[in-house]
Amino acid sequence: MDGRRDRAAVAAARTATRSRLQDTLARHDRVDARFAAARLAVAGLAIGLAAIGATTGRWSPLWAALPLVAFGAVAVAHARHAAAFALARRHLAVVEHSLARLEDRWHGRGPTATSWAPDDHPYADDLDLFGHASLFDLLSSARTDVGERTLAAWLLAPAGPDVVQARQAAVRELAANERFRDDLAVLAPDLPAATTTAVVAAWAQAPVAPPPSWGPPVLAVLSATTLGGLAIWIAQGDPPSWMGGALAAQSLVGLCLRPRVRAAIRAVDARARDLALAAALIARVEQETFTSPWLCGLQARLAASGAPAAEEIGRLARLVDLLTSRQNQLFGPVSVLLFWATQVAWAIDRWRLRAGPHVAGWFAVLGEIEAVVALATFADEHPEAAYPDIGAGPPRIRGTAVTHPLLPQSSAIGNDVALGGDDPHLALVSGSNMSGKSTWLRAIGVNVVLAQAGAPVCAASFALTPLVPAGTLRVQDSLQSGRSRFFAEITKLRQIVDLARASAPGTLFLIDEILSGTNSHDRQQGAAGVLRGLVDLGAIGLATTHDLAVTALADALDTRAVNVHFADRFEDGGLTFDYRLRPGVVATSNALALMRSVGLDV
Repeated sequence: MDGRRDRAAVAAARTATRSRLQDTLARHDRVDARFAAARLAVAGLAIGLAAIGATTGRWSPLWAALPLVAFGAVAVAHARHAAAFALARRHLAVVEHSLARLEDRWHGRGPTATSWAPDDHPYADDLDLFGHASLFDLLSSARTDVGERTLAAWLLAPAGPDVVQARQAAVRELAANERFRDDLAVLAPDLPAATTTAVVAAWAQAPVAPPPSWGPPVLAVLSATTLGGLAIWIAQGDPPSWMGGALAAQSLVGLCLRPRVRAAIRAVDARARDLALAAALIARVEQETFTSPWLCGLQARLAASGAPAAEEIGRLARLVDLLTSRQNQLFGPVSVLLFWATQVAWAIDRWRLRAGPHVAGWFAVLGEIEAVVALATFADEHPEAAYPDIGAGPPRIRGTAVTHPLLPQSSAIGNDVALGGDDPHLALVSGSNMSGKSTWLRAIGVNVVLAQAGAPVCAASFALTPLVPAGTLRVQDSLQSGRSRFFAEITKLRQIVDLARASAPGTLFLIDEILSGTNSHDRQQGAAGVLRGLVDLGAIGLATTHDLAVTALADALDTRAVNVHFADRFEDGGLTFDYRLRPGVVATSNALALMRSVGLDV
C-alpha cells in the first residue's frame, strides 16, 4: 500500500472537502444577494441625483460620473466573485465524481463512448475497455480530447517495461498530489465535457501565407488619415477636401482584403474558449514542480520551442479575444476605420507561422499529463492496489488476491493466478453459470491492461512479463454480416493464434466457453487442438468450459496445464456462490435442479 491512506480514509477526506465546498457555495449565494442589493443601491443613487438635478436646476457631470464609477466597481467585484463561484462549483463536481467512484456509483458518469476501440482489436471489447460501466468510464478524468485519446491509446497498446516503470513513478507522485489533480479538473469546463484540441492543432499547423510586409504600415497610414479627417471634421464642422478620397481608399483596400480576413475570422472565432482553456491547463502544468524524470521530461517539452507554451497559447487566445471585440456595439464602427479585424487576423497568421508547428506537440504533452493524472486518481482512490512488477523473459503472470477493478472493491473476492515459467501455461476453468468464470478471466485481463498502462492493479501482488491479452469473451453473431456466433468465435480464435505466432510480446489468451456452439465431439477435438497449439506456441492463458470432457486436456498436457473450478451450492431453491477458485474439476452439477426450481418440467 506504499504508506497510502486506506479507501475509507480517502472517502472521509473527500466527504469533508464536499462539506467545505457546500458551505463555500452557500456563502457565495449570500454574497450574490449583497451584489444584487448593491446594484439596486447604485440605481437608486443615479435616480436620486437625477431627481435633485431636475428639482434644483443644477447639474454637474460629476453627478453622472459617481454612479457610473460605483456601477463599474460593483461589476468588477461581482465578476471576480462569479469566477470564484464557478471554480468552487466545478471543484464540487470533481469531488462528487470522486465520491461516486469511491462509493461504486460511478457507472455512466465518465466518458462512455465506444468509438476509441478500433475494429477487431484483440481485447478492447472482451475486457469492456469502453462504453457504459467500462474501464474508461471509471478511469478517465481528462478534460480535453487529447487527454482522452492518450489514455485510450495507453489502454489499447501495452507499453514496454521501461515506459511502464517511468509512468509508475509519475503515477505515484501525482497520486499524492491531490491539489495539482484537482486544479487541472477545476480549470476545465463543467463535467463531463471534453475540450477540443485536435481541431485547434490542425488549424495551427496548416499551411498559411505570410501577411504582406507592406500591409500593416499601409493600413496604419490609411487609418490615421481617415481618423485625422474625422477629427478635423468634428473640430471645424466641415470635412477636409481629401476626406472622401481617404474613405474611398480605405473602403477599396478593405474590400480587397475581405475574403482572406473573413476566412481567418471563421477559423478562429469558434476556438476562443478552447484556446483559453488550453493555455490555463498548460500554464498550470508549467508552474508545478515535479520530481519524477518522466514528468520533468514532459514539462521540458513545453518549452522546447523557446517561449513557454502557455505564454504562446495565451498570446493567441488574447489575439482571438481582440478579434471578437470588433463585435462590441460601441467599438464596432471604430474598428472598421482601424482595419482592426485585418490587423489582428494578420497578427494571428504571424503567430501560426512562428508557433503553429509546436501546437500539436504541446497538446500531446497535455494529453500525457491528463492520462497519467487519470491513472494517479485511480491509484489514490484504490490505496489497496499494488504496483506491478514487469520484467523480461518468457510469458508469465503471477498475482495474489486479484479482483476485477470494475467490481465494488469492498465486496470483491480475490483469487490467485500463476501462469507461465515453472507454473502451468494453461488453466482450464470449470463451473456453473454465474459462478465467476468469465469475471475471473476479465479480472486478469483488465489488470494486465492496467499494469502495462502504468497504473496499479487490484491485487495484493502482481508480476508479469510483457503480454498482449486476447479473448473471446464478447463473441457475437452478426445478422448484417451473415455470420454465426460459432463462425465469429473461430475467427477470433484464429486472431489469437496469429498473435501467439508473432511471439513478441507474449500472448495471454482468455477463452470463454470454448467452442460451445458445436457438438460435443467436435468441441473436444477442436478445443484440444487450439489450446495445445497455443501452449506449444509459448502463449499462456485460461479457458472456461461447461463440457467436463474438455477438462481431460489437462492430463494430456501434463504439467503445462491445470484444472481449476468455481463451486456452487443449491440451497432454498436457488444457487449460491462464494467465487473462490479451487483446484481440480467442478464436482457438482446443479443445472437440472435450477431448471426445476423455476418451473421447467425436466
